[in-house]
Amino acid sequence: MANYQMNPEPELQAFLVNQGLARADEPTRWEPLTGGVSSDIWRVELPGRTICVKRALAKLKVSADWQAPVTRNAYEWAWIQFAVQHCPDNVPRPLAHDPQAGLFAMSFLAPEEHPVWKQQLMAGEVSLRTATAVGQLIGRLHQASAGSTELAAKFDTTANFRALRLDPYLVATSERHPEVGMQLQALVERTAGTRKALVHGDVSPKNILVGPRGPVLLDAECAWFGDPAFDLAFCLNHMLLKCLPRPDRGRELLAAFEALVEAYFEEANWEPRQELEERGAQLLPALLLARIDGKSPVEYVTQEHHKELVRTFTIPLLLEPGKRLVPIAQEWNHAIANNSSMDP
Repeated sequence: MANYQMNPEPELQAFLVNQGLARADEPTRWEPLTGGVSSDIWRVELPGRTICVKRALAKLKVSADWQAPVTRNAYEWAWIQFAVQHCPDNVPRPLAHDPQAGLFAMSFLAPEEHPVWKQQLMAGEVSLRTATAVGQLIGRLHQASAGSTELAAKFDTTANFRALRLDPYLVATSERHPEVGMQLQALVERTAGTRKALVHGDVSPKNILVGPRGPVLLDAECAWFGDPAFDLAFCLNHMLLKCLPRPDRGRELLAAFEALVEAYFEEANWEPRQELEERGAQLLPALLLARIDGKSPVEYVTQEHHKELVRTFTIPLLLEPGKRLVPIAQEWNHAIANNSSMDP
């Protein structure tokens, strides 16, 4: 049953009125939406229309102490403004923004028409068409932004990116695993110092809706002009992780991994594939380990033998990095198949 609020915080109601999204005398119903850890999100019902309102949180909703600047709300808004110019079918429509309040409004996408890709994957529904479309979308957005001095200045957000991604994922993991601490710290510094294209920063299946006109990308709070290899590796990492709860779909997930990689590189021509892919191949095992032992572990990997499999797989790859992505996925598939303690 929906948890509607007829009388939300005055600040929220004032935002709608001040931005011309509602009249002061109009009834509104606010339903908190779940799924994220870094923001409050509401579905807002107005007479004859529905919108979505989002507000960044200073302390993220995870067990570890994870603080992050709320200015990321403004950068997410700016990323949507960029993306809607180049891929209008693949992002929500931006409606209004109040940077002082840390609030913005966007179109609401009905879940019955826009299922979450993560939910499909966890249910064993692995579509090569969707994986291909996601790879194309990421590549197109990177290509549209590559080398832009204007975007580099607008998204000079390395401090945000460190707070939201590099520190809680790679730095925190290096503290848990001193045997690869030097390698992880080197990845942090190289990634932070690479500025080639506009990075979304959270290209995860939980932030991708499978819409009637292609995938819709949400939640760009980590937007940063930096290393596009991060987005690619971050997304591919989830294809590997899903093999743990769904080993019966390992072959399909590997095929989806490969389809996403190839579709991405068909769009990416701002630098040699070898250089971009090598950075992605080095980030991939680091992110895989980080989703087990960093500050934001995936909630569906709970069994200790699964976690240990991730550790024994990734640490050698951090010590002797690979240069290509698909061979890593193939090795991962073999590691799962050969692990006698995996669930049937």
